[in-house]
Amino acid sequence: MTACAAIFAARPATAQVSPVVSVVSGSSEAPQTTGSISSPTAVDLVRRALQANGELTAARLDLERGRARLRQAGLRPNPTIDLEHTTGRLTGSPDERDLSVGVALPLELGGRRQRRLDVAEAELAATEAEVADRERRLAHEVLGAYADALAALRELQITNDLQDLDVQTTRVVRTRVEKGDAPNLELNLLLVEVDRLRSRRALVEGRMNAALVTLGNLIGAPPTERLAVSTPTGTQPIDPSQVPSTLDAAIDAALRQRPDLRLARLNELTTQAGLRLARAQAFPEVTVSGKFIANRTTNNLPTGLVPVPTDDRLLAFGVSIGLPMFNTNQGAKAEAAVAIRQAQVRRAFTEQVVRAEVTGAFRRLEAARAAVTVFEQGVINRSTDNVRVIRAAYELGEFRVTDLITEQRRLLDSQREYTDALVEGYRAIADLYAAMGITLGSQP
Repeated sequence: MTACAAIFAARPATAQVSPVVSVVSGSSEAPQTTGSISSPTAVDLVRRALQANGELTAARLDLERGRARLRQAGLRPNPTIDLEHTTGRLTGSPDERDLSVGVALPLELGGRRQRRLDVAEAELAATEAEVADRERRLAHEVLGAYADALAALRELQITNDLQDLDVQTTRVVRTRVEKGDAPNLELNLLLVEVDRLRSRRALVEGRMNAALVTLGNLIGAPPTERLAVSTPTGTQPIDPSQVPSTLDAAIDAALRQRPDLRLARLNELTTQAGLRLARAQAFPEVTVSGKFIANRTTNNLPTGLVPVPTDDRLLAFGVSIGLPMFNTNQGAKAEAAVAIRQAQVRRAFTEQVVRAEVTGAFRRLEAARAAVTVFEQGVINRSTDNVRVIRAAYELGEFRVTDLITEQRRLLDSQREYTDALVEGYRAIADLYAAMGITLGSQP
C-alpha cells in the first residue's frame, strides 16, 4: 500500500477500516437502525454543503443583484415633459394667456452608457468569482471538520480496543491475586489504567461529537437530523488522484483556476472600466428639447372699438450644453487611477499567496506520506506485537503488570502519532486542493 493510498486508512489492532460519516434522521435520542443510516462520502458532504449552506445561499443572491445592476446600467435616461400655462386674469389682462408644452431628452456623449455596461459586466464577473471562492473555502472547511471527526473516531477505536484488552487482563490479574500468585497492587495498577482509558474515551468522544456538530452546521443539516460516523471497509475519505506529481504542476494549476486569483484579476479589469467611465462622465451634459407654444393676446384699440384677439402658435427647439469650466470629474478620475494601482498590487500579492499556499501544502503532503510509510513499515506492527508478547508472558508470570502497562501506553502513543500523520496527510490533500482551486463536489 502506498503512503498516498493509506491516508486515513484506519488500522486498529483488530481490523483495517476506513471511516466515513453517516447521516441519521431523527432526534439525537433515537436509536440507530440500519435502515435510517446512509453513508455519504466526503464529496457527498461537500456537495450537500454547496447546496444547503445558508451563508453560501445568501452570497449567491449577490449574483441576482449584479444582474439587476447590469440591467439598470443599460437603461437610457428618461425624457422630461415641461408644461407651462400663463394667464393675465389675475393681473388685469384676462384675455391674454400662453400655453407651452416641451419635451427634453438628455444625450449621453462619450460612450457613457457603454462604459456603465462595461463596469456592471466586470462587477458581475467579479461577483461570480467571489461566489466560487466562497464555495472553495466552504469545501475546505467541510473537509477539515470531516478530518477532525475521522481522527477522533480512529482514536476512539484504538482506545476501545485497548480498554477491552485491559478488561480481559483484569480478569486474569484478579484470578492471580485471589490465588495469591500476584500482589493486590498489580490489580490496582491495572484498574487505574482501565479508568484512565475510560476517561480518555469520554474526551475523544466529546471531540468527535463537536466535530460532527460543526460538520452538520456547514452542510446545512436541520436540527432534526444528526450525523454519525461509521467504518465500512474499502472506502477512501478523499480521492488524491487530482494531486499533481510535481510542485510546479500544482502551482501552474493554481494560477489557472484559483477563484480568488481570478477575482483579483477581474477587480483589476473593473477598476480599469471605472476609469473609462469616469472619463466618459467628464463630457458635458447635453440636452435637446422641443417646445410647442400657443399664445393669445388682445390688441389695445381706441375707446369704443372692439378689441381684436391674436392667436399665435409656435414651435421652439433648443440645446442645453453644460460648460465644464470647474468640474471635469477630476476627483473621480484620480480615484479610479489609484484604484487601478491598488488592484494591481492586490493581484500581485494574491499570486504570491497562492504560490506560498500551494508550496506549503505540497511539502506537508510529502512529509506526511513519509511519516505514514515509516509507521506502516514497522512502528505499529512491532508495537502491537510487543504488547501481545508481553501480555502472554505476563499471564505466564514472566513480566510484571507495570511492564505491560508501559508497553501498552507506548502502543497508544504510537497509534496517536500514526493518527496524527494520517490526519496531516488528509489535511494536506484538502489544503492542496483548496490552494489549487479544486472544489470537490462542485459541478464541472
